[in-house]
Amino acid sequence: MSASHVKIEKEEILSDDWYVLKKTTFQHKRSNGEWQTSRETYDRGNGATILLYNLQHRTVVLTQQFRYPTNVNGNATGELIETAAGLLDNIDPAERIRQEAEEETGYRVTNVSPVFEAFMSPGSVTE
Repeated sequence: MSASHVKIEKEEILSDDWYVLKKTTFQHKRSNGEWQTSRETYDRGNGATILLYNLQHRTVVLTQQFRYPTNVNGNATGELIETAAGLLDNIDPAERIRQEAEEETGYRVTNVSPVFEAFMSPGSVTE
């Protein structure tokens, strides 16, 4: 199914603070025959992440970072254990992830091999 089956009628920016929140009015006929006519999307840009593996210790390398939305959802500290990651900001994904891995974990990565691409929350976030 291609994007040509969606007819965009109007886009409006609801917020342009940290990233861009848009409301789009469009026409899209779902597989059940119902029409979908609008959606809010949060455009953060694309990111990359890496799961580092320490051969010597036979362990994965993770980071701990504060994430405000998790605090709002009941995580008292707002701290998450996660892989090294970052937004691309118009930089090659392999280069960006090398920078992020070193910055967040102290490990210098030379060879990066893409494994797959995924959408984090495709119902509302463009990342």
